[in-house]
Amino acid sequence: MTRILVVDDEPQILRALRINLRARRYDVDVADTGAGALKVAAGHPPDLVVLDLGLPDMDGVEVIRGLRGWTSVPIIVLSGRAGSEDKVGALDAGADDYITKPFGVEELLARIRAVTRRLSPATETGATLRVGRNTVDLADRTVTRDDGTEIKLTPIQWSVLEKLLRHPGKLVSQRQLLHEVWGPQYGNESNYLRQYLAQLRRKLEDDPARPRHLITEPGMGYRYRP
Repeated sequence: MTRILVVDDEPQILRALRINLRARRYDVDVADTGAGALKVAAGHPPDLVVLDLGLPDMDGVEVIRGLRGWTSVPIIVLSGRAGSEDKVGALDAGADDYITKPFGVEELLARIRAVTRRLSPATETGATLRVGRNTVDLADRTVTRDDGTEIKLTPIQWSVLEKLLRHPGKLVSQRQLLHEVWGPQYGNESNYLRQYLAQLRRKLEDDPARPRHLITEPGMGYRYRP
């Protein structure tokens, strides 16, 4: 059974999420402070964390950093902070997704399913994944159409694609992509990403103007949708 740690200082949210998640056969732990969350996580390691940023004893971003010191467990931020700076800060600290309050339980459940998919064997070295009518082999670093034609990618195009495909369903921030592909000195060159994502969509998407797999999350980053 998947264990989810819910961290929020609003009792009604904790109660509602505990009831709804347990009804869907999740094992649920709760905490209403950052220190409590880190203690619970250390004693009963979760498979996923749902985390509010506005905690009474510390900022939720510090909780993310504390967790990331020892675990890669998926973290979904659930926060009333809607500003892009807050979202980018949480994602750069290591969060996997960000939902603003008020929220719908069904949306949260869908996000939970999406981020947990990245734990599947599909992300392991040697995996093959589908992007439209193309098969991407992460081990051989090849992209092949269904008719057998091989699609040539430049090293930068491949690097951007690989970063997204290794985290199916996960929102990857612009800054993270820039740092990992171009280097830590890059952080604001979002035009680079727009250019290369446009190139990848022309090569891989059936309709580049309406992409189904290489998705832009405006102001936040990009997502590979299987």
